[in-house]
Amino acid sequence: MATFQSKNKTIQTQENIIKCFLIIASTISILATFGILFSILFEAIEFFKLKSFFYFFTGTQWSPGTEDSKFGALPIFAGTFIITAIAMSIAIPVGLGSAIFMSEYASKKSRNILKPLLEILAGIPTVVYGFFAAITVAPFIVNICSAIGITASFNSALASGVVMGIMIIPVISSLSDDVIRAVPDSLRKGSLALGMTKAETIQNIVIPSAMPGIISASLLGVSKALGETMIVVMAAGLRPNLSWNILEDMTTVTVRIVDSLVGDQAFNSPATLSAFALGLALFVVTLILNIISVRMIQKFKEKYKVSNI
Repeated sequence: MATFQSKNKTIQTQENIIKCFLIIASTISILATFGILFSILFEAIEFFKLKSFFYFFTGTQWSPGTEDSKFGALPIFAGTFIITAIAMSIAIPVGLGSAIFMSEYASKKSRNILKPLLEILAGIPTVVYGFFAAITVAPFIVNICSAIGITASFNSALASGVVMGIMIIPVISSLSDDVIRAVPDSLRKGSLALGMTKAETIQNIVIPSAMPGIISASLLGVSKALGETMIVVMAAGLRPNLSWNILEDMTTVTVRIVDSLVGDQAFNSPATLSAFALGLALFVVTLILNIISVRMIQKFKEKYKVSNI
């Protein structure tokens, strides 16, 4: 009896240690989030003391470091969202399609070959993607447009978005493949037994059941696109340009943040502090996307009862 109590006490002690470790880990992650927020919030407030908050979000001219400095970030936000939209329009269909093929159609041997090859893309440095965009994709787009009588810049949002989408494909594909394979096989067999074809089963049963994970994978892809810098610098340029023409050069928030922080201006100058204002705006956008995705995931879990996925 004494031995049993001693063993039980040891197990309880181990459980308490593990619980404390997990609490500490959770606390660190929460504190890190608040640390990131406060590190940019106070400096952003200093910037808005010097420059107009309203003009920052609605102004169409960005020219820091000049006599008549203007900090209208609308062209920067527009470039960010346009390039991100191009990237995701490529990454989501291709990534999800490859995930469906590998999980539902490919043989085990084919999957063991294809998935590692696809995931090699995730390990390529972004600067290499930048070279690919500047040297291969951008000239290809210019030549195609010239052949049909359209003028395109060698630094274009389209070239940057296409290559960024290629970079994000393995992220969405790998995560989506995992959640699709996690859907219970009994759902597939039940659907096929009721007379559905394999394609109908995937469309009406498998994908809706795996949708919470697919949304999470897509959100991670959006976050990578919003935070990408090197591809945009090398393929899309540095000029804030408010335009709907994806064949023109544009820039993004992260590129302007880097450009603001590497200059020779004083740290408390508006040109430098503008980087923190841009960072805060990007933080808020990412937070809103997370809130929307969490809500969408909750709706799918309630509808399809897939809380275990």
